[in-house]
Amino acid sequence: MNQMANIKQARNKKSLIKKEHPTLKLMYKHRMLLSMLIPVILYFFIFKYGPMYGIIMAFKDYYPVKGLAASEWVGLKHFDTLFNGLYFMPVLKNTILISLYGMFWGFPAPIILAIILNEIRNKKFKKITQTISYLPHFLSWVIVAGVFIEFLSPSRGFVNFIITSLGFEPIYFVTEPAWFRTILVGTSVWKGIGWGSIIYLAAISGIDPQLYEVAEIDGASRLRKIWNITIPAIVPVIVIMLIFSSGKIIDDNFQQIYNFLNPRVLRVGDVIETYTYEQGLKNMQYSYATAVGLFKNVISFSMVLITNYIAKRTTEYALW
Repeated sequence: MNQMANIKQARNKKSLIKKEHPTLKLMYKHRMLLSMLIPVILYFFIFKYGPMYGIIMAFKDYYPVKGLAASEWVGLKHFDTLFNGLYFMPVLKNTILISLYGMFWGFPAPIILAIILNEIRNKKFKKITQTISYLPHFLSWVIVAGVFIEFLSPSRGFVNFIITSLGFEPIYFVTEPAWFRTILVGTSVWKGIGWGSIIYLAAISGIDPQLYEVAEIDGASRLRKIWNITIPAIVPVIVIMLIFSSGKIIDDNFQQIYNFLNPRVLRVGDVIETYTYEQGLKNMQYSYATAVGLFKNVISFSMVLITNYIAKRTTEYALW
């Protein structure tokens, strides 16, 4: 009797879900597909949310011997050191400048490449061009830095070979502060432009071909079709990607900068990631390095919220 009652109760629960909760009904219907999300959810909880417990290190004087729990609370001491110290503000300035330069040149580059690739009529040439533009993305920054350092070498580099052939003095690009940020931005754009264009090509492929046909009948040129059809159609994607990019204004690519960085360009190339690495791992100031990282993450999150708010107020598109 108890078993029959349990079965009846379970059936009543299912019917209640179906009648009163359409979302739960849909989730129950696709429960097998949703179960495939379990590894992803576990990944984020274990490797993303779990380590957030370590944030309290920024408010303690952490000593490995004592452990995190037994270390002494010091409140905002490390943040006070952060803002009143001599070295962090120049590092913050370098980070913001390099990120803004990279955003100024790097954000529109994939959009332009995607539009150009879309206008190529020869399919074979288009595929070859796409493949070539994607390849740098799969190279590690160790390889890319090594190649460009050799390429720009004052003694055996191809660029300086041309410069000296024209009668000029060779330029020490990688060790020259005036050129260092340009090299960082240029290599970042070169490495990411092809991969970044994929999402815009996907958005362009969703445009109704009849719009182009109608425009062609009306006598619109290629540039006119790009301006009036292609760009407006991908504006939602551009806005979303801009919101994501805004969170990187105070971010930097540690692997790239660390492989190019040298003592002669430290004053223009030392950024938050390399500074955190230096303070945290080399100088063993774990709590101070955690405070630096926490400050960076809070600013990045705030920039995303602000940009999303502005996008929502000025356009029809936003993340939420």
